[in-house]
Amino acid sequence: MAQELHYNDFGSWIKAKLPFKVQKISINAGFTCPNRDGRISYGGCTFCDNSTFSPAYCSNNKSIKEQLQEGKMFFSKKYPEMKYLAYFQAYTNTYESVDTLKFKYEQALSVEDVVGIVIGTRPDCIDESLLQYLQQLGRERFVLIEYGIESTNETTLKRINRGHTYQCSKDIVQLTHDYGILTGGHVILGLPGEDRNSMLKQADDISRLPLDLLKIHQLQIITGTEMAREYQEHPFHLFNVEEYIELLAEYITRLNPTITLDRFVSQSPENKLIAPRWGLKNYQFTNLFNNYLQQKGIYQGQKYCSFEHINS
Repeated sequence: MAQELHYNDFGSWIKAKLPFKVQKISINAGFTCPNRDGRISYGGCTFCDNSTFSPAYCSNNKSIKEQLQEGKMFFSKKYPEMKYLAYFQAYTNTYESVDTLKFKYEQALSVEDVVGIVIGTRPDCIDESLLQYLQQLGRERFVLIEYGIESTNETTLKRINRGHTYQCSKDIVQLTHDYGILTGGHVILGLPGEDRNSMLKQADDISRLPLDLLKIHQLQIITGTEMAREYQEHPFHLFNVEEYIELLAEYITRLNPTITLDRFVSQSPENKLIAPRWGLKNYQFTNLFNNYLQQKGIYQGQKYCSFEHINS
């Protein structure tokens, strides 16, 4: 018997959106970021190494079509009837001219069995001309934009060299929603300088945004990043599994119950991960988290209404 989930899960949400099973295939479409190429700054976000979440087939040395075909081969061995979402994941996937972006998105959508696109980007790298195009595209195909919000704390955003404000995130999430485009957000729990109260306040802030989806990850320290240097010179606290589960459970009680939760953890390659080393696969963590919610009787949104009342 399937375990009852105490939150809105991505699997149920996507089933309601599409009439078949789908799998995301990550793509590196050759983009960069404005805090890497000098438009804003250099070096990128202090925590970031894109290679930690890119599959072997995901390389900008291959065309978009080649990456998708290799991804399809990987997944179709186990699920031959699967359909696919082209996941523009690496770097900032709206950081080009609209004509270039149209070409890349439509190249992905021309691949057989690709039924939609997911676009990972920054809130400061999108404008209304692109939103107008994606609005039109979304009438025919599945389109989801995922914004890297990372934190709602302005001091933290500066410290991690994010290059945009939280107000920027608020404005673009609202605008994307107003265009009728499915809108996701990504946040990290455990960033240096943030304590428990500030992280729980983040849940209150996020709940005020018209998000369809939210990805939540624990902070990981990755070899070669600026944050790795910072951590080695001035170590700061990183969650163990039990601490993170307890915080995450409290976090989701404060979340708007209409937001779908896509992921709770990130799992980086062993050869790149400095800390924390939990030794758990994503599904193993999710099972532990679900068991904790069941045992404690915790549900997404339990405290949402009271917080809305207090803050109104």
